[in-house]
Amino acid sequence: MTERYGNELFTLRDLLRFAVSRFNEAKLFFGHGSDNAWDEAAYLLLHHLHLPIDRLEPFLDARLTSDERAGALRLIDRRVSERLPAAYLSNEAWLGEHRFYVDERVIVPRSFIAELLHEQLAPWIDEPDAIGSVLDLCTGSGCLAIIAAHAFPAARVDAVDVSADALAVARRNIADYALGDRVRLVQGDLFASLGGRRYDLIIANPPYVSAASMASLPAEYRHEPELALASGDDGLDLTRAILGGARQHLGPGGLLVVEIGHNREALEAAFPDTPFTWLDTSAGDQYVFLLHRDELP
Repeated sequence: MTERYGNELFTLRDLLRFAVSRFNEAKLFFGHGSDNAWDEAAYLLLHHLHLPIDRLEPFLDARLTSDERAGALRLIDRRVSERLPAAYLSNEAWLGEHRFYVDERVIVPRSFIAELLHEQLAPWIDEPDAIGSVLDLCTGSGCLAIIAAHAFPAARVDAVDVSADALAVARRNIADYALGDRVRLVQGDLFASLGGRRYDLIIANPPYVSAASMASLPAEYRHEPELALASGDDGLDLTRAILGGARQHLGPGGLLVVEIGHNREALEAAFPDTPFTWLDTSAGDQYVFLLHRDELP
């Protein structure tokens, strides 16, 4: 559909304006790395043209070749007609300074735990080198396992997922970061394949979408694996299982850090005697909790 405009759009500025108009007209949903049409259009076009994604201004008035323009228009059309998240069109997602390969076998990385690993856990972890073992549950693309390996240079990391497809993506990302000697992939349902292994830190960004929310998800989210999103009627099935099994897999003084989406009120009602510590993130203190081993229910 967009190709008929090819002879009227010449510069990156032209394509950017056109993309923003198309995205707004189509009422796309933005929630996989950007929150508005301008940022998403700029990212997709810069990525398509192999330009630095943080350097738009110098290139705005550069003219595109006919092949570049045709490719850009196809990209814009796919974002609108298929409602694909931008990360699946570019096959990449960013968490801070870390880039990851992604495709429709995994959810698009967007965990708040990523921003917590380097600094915000400092009050509970005196020295990063004191963390010798980390478990990343529901690892998906392997993003948190990789960031944990960077944050805790002395640690070995086990990254667990029930999905063989997700682990294939994680394996590619671990290889890209040359972490194969420190990050071990394990296929299994939460703790089921770990035997008696214990860890200094367990992190998890499990499925946490309730049944009602699943029924009303925007089309963009429906391209992500349902297995990585849905977690029972109230969104807490996986979180309950993690709370039930974490104690026997944490060493003395071990910590559990879990992201739960918008389920804080429901979780506190379900576990009224558990002293959750809610960690500050860029979106507030509603989304990620921390528990010491001896605080677990």
